[in-house]
Amino acid sequence: MRCMVCAKISFKHICSLCQKELLSPSLYKRKLYGNIPVYSFYKYHDIEPLLLSKHTPLGAYLYAIMAQNSFLPFAKDFDYERRVCSVAVDDHVRHGYSHTAILNKHLKSDSIQPRFSVLRAQNSISYSGKSYQERLLNPRKFKYKEIKEEEMILVDDIITTGLTLTQAIQKVQENGKKVLFCLTLADARD
Repeated sequence: MRCMVCAKISFKHICSLCQKELLSPSLYKRKLYGNIPVYSFYKYHDIEPLLLSKHTPLGAYLYAIMAQNSFLPFAKDFDYERRVCSVAVDDHVRHGYSHTAILNKHLKSDSIQPRFSVLRAQNSISYSGKSYQERLLNPRKFKYKEIKEEEMILVDDIITTGLTLTQAIQKVQENGKKVLFCLTLADARD
């Protein structure tokens, strides 16, 4: 097969050299509802073609590669006084896989236990390309499944307006749990 970035022969969808050049993460930070920090590993425009693959069968492979280069090293370096869980935001399987579940899976470490099917949106309207106003008019209406951990990290692929994560934080807090911070693959804000 060929590397999707440079088109050289490769055993991976993105060769090691392109991964090193394109997918070396940097942490970008912003704050949301209740002063909760959101850390993103990439700027959206830097990896946009890879992010747009999420609704294709190839997307599962590309999201795994991006997670291996960002979420996995983060999890290895993360140290906290007690074990916490990570929760994928709306990890419902669509198009054969869940992109947020792939990201969340790569957070497994001595300090982080990934949890799945905890926060599921009851509204299936896509926010992609929608204005802030349209997003406000169509809230996610998250359903929360109880878990034992009291503290968690929320995981999503992209932060644009922050509305999805804000709604997720509110739902978690309504259920007496604490969000330490949120992790996203990419920040769409310039």
